[in-house]
Amino acid sequence: MKYKYNPPAILKKLFNEFCWNTNNNKILLTFDDGPIPGSIEIILSELSKHKIKALFFCVGDNIQKYPELTREILLEGHTIGNHTLNHKILKTLSHKEKIEQIQSFNYLLRNDFGYEVKFFRPPHGRFQLNTNALIKKLNMKNVMWSLLTYDYKNNFELVKFAVTNFLNKNSIIVLHDSIKSKNIIRDSISFIIDEAANKNFSFGEPTECLK
Repeated sequence: MKYKYNPPAILKKLFNEFCWNTNNNKILLTFDDGPIPGSIEIILSELSKHKIKALFFCVGDNIQKYPELTREILLEGHTIGNHTLNHKILKTLSHKEKIEQIQSFNYLLRNDFGYEVKFFRPPHGRFQLNTNALIKKLNMKNVMWSLLTYDYKNNFELVKFAVTNFLNKNSIIVLHDSIKSKNIIRDSISFIIDEAANKNFSFGEPTECLK
């Protein structure tokens, strides 16, 4: 059952240039798919309250729709990562289309926000054998995870089960900035923070966690 929440060791070994866990024994919170109105405000409020900096793997389409929310993420001192321009699964694209999806996102952040993107996460976490070479060529790091919370199923009990059983001191945790998870996102963040405190774990900032 563990593989559903934490990818198997053999996968991490085969793709050992990806970031599966943090490098400093601190927990890193990551949020996929935003920014989404009604969700991101809750997330930013909770993170601010607990003085935690997170990594947001945003979708270019959403950044274009909600530039003010993107600016708020950056103003709060968080990090934005590349989740492609249109959230398209990589294996469905040609090599040229993959580069366009990733580079268009980076150009958007550079041109509209003066921000250089360092981290990438493939949509739905689905990658190929050549993904690492592609991301390295674009001078970024591919960031996966070691704890999938299933918050997008909008079932807080699933989140509690995942966190209670699979949280480690070096976990990279996936949550979502989305309509699907917004009703439980505040409780999910709070529960993760409480569980970390109970286990004497601490949270780190993206750049220090992913050195």
